[in-house]
Amino acid sequence: MDLSEQKIGTATVWGGETERFLKGAVTSPIVNSVAFAYDDLDEWHAVATGKAEGYIYSRNTNPTVAVLEEKIRILESAEAATSFATGMGAISNTLFSFLTPGKRVVSLKDTYGGASRLFLDFLPKYNVNVTLCDTTDHEQLEAEIAKGCDVVYLETPTNPTLKIVDIKRLSAAAKKVGAIVAVDNTFATPINQNPLKLGADLVIHSATKFLNGHSDAMGGLLAGKKELVEKVFQFREINGASLQADPAYMIARGMKTLELRIERQNASALKIARFLKAHPKVSDVFYPGLETHPGHDIAKAQMSGFGGMMSFSLNGTYEDVKKFLPKLKLVHLAASLGSVSTLAGPPRTTSHVELTEEQRAHLGIPESLIRYSVGIENVEDLMADLGQALDSLS
Repeated sequence: MDLSEQKIGTATVWGGETERFLKGAVTSPIVNSVAFAYDDLDEWHAVATGKAEGYIYSRNTNPTVAVLEEKIRILESAEAATSFATGMGAISNTLFSFLTPGKRVVSLKDTYGGASRLFLDFLPKYNVNVTLCDTTDHEQLEAEIAKGCDVVYLETPTNPTLKIVDIKRLSAAAKKVGAIVAVDNTFATPINQNPLKLGADLVIHSATKFLNGHSDAMGGLLAGKKELVEKVFQFREINGASLQADPAYMIARGMKTLELRIERQNASALKIARFLKAHPKVSDVFYPGLETHPGHDIAKAQMSGFGGMMSFSLNGTYEDVKKFLPKLKLVHLAASLGSVSTLAGPPRTTSHVELTEEQRAHLGIPESLIRYSVGIENVEDLMADLGQALDSLS
């Protein structure tokens, strides 16, 4: 079955699962075997050297993991895909596959905290030239790219300030200098945005988040051009940041309801953003679906929905955040996002806990900011919960 001809909701269910499984099972089996046996040595060698399809050792490839990889490959309209133990495994393995001493990467000041640590602390130690630009200054980004670089790393919407980057525009600039464009698509998901169709070479997901959707399994995914994905796979194969069968199964199962969940979260997040925008105790709301958002026009052009993530600042300080968050009843105060249940927290304990207060301030992240991941609960209940917590502030 050619799923490229089907709607994306159909592909979330059937991607990687169109063939009959063992004994006619209608769900993919969890194959926890470490090794895979062969009676014929020539066949074994052909599989081991990539000349024939099959499995040798689960650090490299695994049947359950392969289902998940095929699912994201189809959803992102990619040539190939591979997987990792975590989202940061996907980011770090990708960057270290293409950035060796003397290479140059151009990125944003607003990337996820873990990625920021790679750019600020780790890559410079390996003599990689890192240039971080003001996230929404496309002229500065284009100028830095034009100087010559090997990788352009983008994230849009950004975590946690929900800034928007023009993928098509910057991918075109990167192509002029032969740079690889990698885009973190975790916040948007393939339901709302497809970076490869906008000119990117690689798309990255923390599959732990919206793809899984249930806060019960960790993983990372990479999809894109075959030759690039294969290079990262070879690095990961030796680096060892492999995804295991159990979380792969759970992520693939969660993805079957991805379109349903994202459609609900898109609609709820926009209503909540408008509610917060009008509240006197909220100083600012960061959500690209709002017409007042600086990146709204770009988001509208490159996204089919605006996602379930937002952030907002209170009229006050971090002390007000400490008073406000515990008042919420329909929220888990936890360092994750993208779940069926609503999650919230400040960047200092979630997305940018790895950074100091000074580093967060340098990146434009105020201490009064709250990251809010909208779940699939009834939106009226979520707004009422936010309202009572805000009204409790003096």
